[in-house]
Amino acid sequence: MNTKIEFIKNIPNELGLKKNLHHIIVVDPASEKYPFETLLKSKLKRVGKKLTDLSKTPVSTELDNGAIISWIGYSSDLSTFKINTLIRKGFNILSQEKPTEISISFLPKNINESWVNACVYVSLVNSQALPNLKKGAKNVVLKKIILAGINKFDLSKTLALVKGNTLTRNLTITPPNNLTPTIYKAKIKQLAKLHKWVYKDYSMVQLKKMGAGAFVAVGQGSEPEDAVIVHLKYTAKNSKKTIALVGKGICFDTGGHNLKPAKYMSGMHEDMNGSAVVLGILQAATEAKLPVNIDCWLAIAQNHIGPKAYKQNDVVTALNGLTIEIVHTDAEGRMVLADTLTMASRKKPQAIIDFATLTGCMHVAMGDRYSGVISNKSDLACLAVGAGVESGERIAAFPYDEDYEEDLESQIADIKQCNLEGGPDHIHAARFLGRFVENDTPWLHVDLSSSNRKGGLGGISSDVNGFGVSFGITMLENIIKK
Repeated sequence: MNTKIEFIKNIPNELGLKKNLHHIIVVDPASEKYPFETLLKSKLKRVGKKLTDLSKTPVSTELDNGAIISWIGYSSDLSTFKINTLIRKGFNILSQEKPTEISISFLPKNINESWVNACVYVSLVNSQALPNLKKGAKNVVLKKIILAGINKFDLSKTLALVKGNTLTRNLTITPPNNLTPTIYKAKIKQLAKLHKWVYKDYSMVQLKKMGAGAFVAVGQGSEPEDAVIVHLKYTAKNSKKTIALVGKGICFDTGGHNLKPAKYMSGMHEDMNGSAVVLGILQAATEAKLPVNIDCWLAIAQNHIGPKAYKQNDVVTALNGLTIEIVHTDAEGRMVLADTLTMASRKKPQAIIDFATLTGCMHVAMGDRYSGVISNKSDLACLAVGAGVESGERIAAFPYDEDYEEDLESQIADIKQCNLEGGPDHIHAARFLGRFVENDTPWLHVDLSSSNRKGGLGGISSDVNGFGVSFGITMLENIIKK
């Protein structure tokens, strides 16, 4: 990302603003004087809006030289999610012309820096190159952003979040034939070398010897058996706290022997989104030099159908010795995460956060506007909801009461993988996963029901939105403060 960011203390006059062709102007609705006042008032009158409506919906005006201004109304009362959404809508007006340079003018006096960060974040993150294999496709990336009306300040965290979110979306969008477990592992090795993360992986041969039967049950269905658990370490200076991040990395999910119909198999290359979110968080934390050690665990596999694939009524033994009765082969995510959570918890981190596109049930419960969390520690769940508000990536918490686990009682094994009677599968999945977290480690499970929303979400315009990176960084920061 080579975008130049220039700060200008004073707002240019109308003649100065005309020198650029694409503008965002953040205006205070209580203001009496601002550039192109007559033009804006005329436009508002035509569309039947007031100046105060700009804090709900941006409007655009065109200057006589063809320049476009997207007007956004400032309000100190808006949530981060609403600010990001408002700016995204304002930037979208300009992005249709694929600008290489924009100016953003902040007219309100003493504007909150969070607004400036949001404007930079939304503009940059929505102008990054994403995978597009169409013939002749070209990506136009912003080369320059001019920030007018504010003093210069540090934008390093914002730029780190842009890079992290972009990495997550790039990996998630990549077609499955271009991101098999073998290819994915190679990409992660390159990232580790670039960012100086300590890299280690556990192959299927090693995992079989270790007794990681839950992970192996899923991985054995692919040919070649290239499923792998990758462990990355980021070490901060003078930090005694270590947080483990765990990501589900199913590069393609057929459903296994319980084969998905075509409608629900389409898009299943995105089932590795949890691992991509974890990598995005790790990159952003590294770029921002976050003062916390991070243990990153990625459960990378495919859920295929074949003669070696696991099947209903199999009983497998997990790494921690628990036996699992297989009930549905399309519940593979909790299988690969089970052994990975055990490995992560045995390192005794201060907390574990896992990210996974895990259950359709969470999507039914939440839709695609929120993601849900479940935790074995109520204070961690509360921290997550607060981090969702603060980051603009909204989170809702669900219960973790032990009586839900009665639905997973098996006649032949220690626990059922899931059940076929319906009910709250998102909670059942969490109760199942919790059995594999050792040492009473505080653990937060994030079920990414909002990872893909048509038309975008919050500050992100693309359907695949990288939800979880900003939230994850905010969670890490809040855990550090505790």
